Amino acid sequence: MSPSPWALLRRTPRRPGAESAAEPPGGELHAVRRSLTRQSVAVAVVAAVVDAVVFTLSGIFAVAPGPAAAVLVAIVAADLAFAAPPATAAVVAVVQVGIRLAVTVLLHRHGLPVRVADVGFLVAGYRAGAWLSGRASLVTVPVLVLGACGAPLIAGGAPAADWRLLLTSSISGGVVPWLVGRYTAGRGAYIAELEQRERLARQQQRTALERALTDEREAIARDLHDVISHHVSAIGIHAGAARLALHGSGAAAAAATRSLSAVESESRAAMVDLRRQLDLLHGREDAARQPGMADIDDLADRVRGAGLDLTVTTTGAELPRSLDITVYRIVQELLTNALRHGAGSARLTVRNDGTGVEIEQSNPLAGEEDSNVSAPCAPARPLGSAATPHGPDAVRFPAAERATVRATAPAGARFRSGRRTPARERATVARPGGAAPEETTGVHRGLDGIRRRAELFGGSVDHDVADGHWRVLVRLPGGRS
Repeated sequence: MSPSPWALLRRTPRRPGAESAAEPPGGELHAVRRSLTRQSVAVAVVAAVVDAVVFTLSGIFAVAPGPAAAVLVAIVAADLAFAAPPATAAVVAVVQVGIRLAVTVLLHRHGLPVRVADVGFLVAGYRAGAWLSGRASLVTVPVLVLGACGAPLIAGGAPAADWRLLLTSSISGGVVPWLVGRYTAGRGAYIAELEQRERLARQQQRTALERALTDEREAIARDLHDVISHHVSAIGIHAGAARLALHGSGAAAAAATRSLSAVESESRAAMVDLRRQLDLLHGREDAARQPGMADIDDLADRVRGAGLDLTVTTTGAELPRSLDITVYRIVQELLTNALRHGAGSARLTVRNDGTGVEIEQSNPLAGEEDSNVSAPCAPARPLGSAATPHGPDAVRFPAAERATVRATAPAGARFRSGRRTPARERATVARPGGAAPEETTGVHRGLDGIRRRAELFGGSVDHDVADGHWRVLVRLPGGRS
């Protein structure tokens, strides 16, 4: 059986200033204690008044005023003890039994009718059942039975001659109050436990709701990052190419025109993707379909149009819809990183063997020491052209205007998912005009987004730098539609 509220209160300090830090003066437990204290005082006063009046009306003061006064003081003191802490319930019950027997003996000795007020005795039995627990509570039962049947035996009469009447008075006066107190305490403890469970359930619901909202915000942030960063990166590259090509003529001017057209196209595509995300957030049933593996070719064409020499290989059957969208977003982020931080070329492979999907992407890192390497943040060839990255129409940037990744780790060094890449391997962007390089954390934010997407499906993300190439391998279980 769960401990009663009285037992819980009995274990808490009662003296002023003894409240623990976990129980502020205005707390719920403090309010309960004050209410119980007021009720105990009220019960004690009422019991003392009733028992004193009944004892006084018995006429004992006319024949034995001295003993009667002593017994009256004992009656009042025992009843006022009901306001004492719950731990005194056993002692008070024993005292009440003794006073009941003493009153009976005093009245019977002087030939007066034995009229004993039972208020204090009954309250003592109730308190013993409600406030005590375990062995202490059980020990009080025979004491209460003794008080209930002792008075009739001392006074004599019909109850003493008939064992059935004696048994009935013992049960009604000694056992029933104890059982009522026990039942009341058990019911209170059960209700308190139900309320506690309900509070915990509500707290768990609030926690689950907050967690769901947090996950939803993170998912929205990932989607917006994947969508916007891809298009904005391409726009920035085209704008940079156009800026440099505007100073030339002929092929360079044509390249500038194509770059500006690509900026317009990417801007429109960004708005379309953004509207798609907003429609999903607003719950529109006519929201456009989320892109999947079927859109990989279009994505690859846009990336190639931004100047990345990209090779894409896909194998395997159709994927489940949720996994299909996730694979597309991961591929989109990988290609965006290759476009922003690579050396102008990349290789992407998506394999689905029916049990899982593997996405592998690699690209050479831009080297700061080679000033003839095309900039990764500007098209390596005229946009829309089929020329090689270093063909005659390529738009070249000075070394100070290229985004470079300094990979100083030894060849073959791996940086597993869950570990941050050392600072010396982070991407740094050299600003135009020889300004100080600006460290970028976009690649890490992108990898974090990829890792979170993979973890939703129980997958993993590995990445390393080896032989001047950056390589990412994403594994996702469940590749069967």
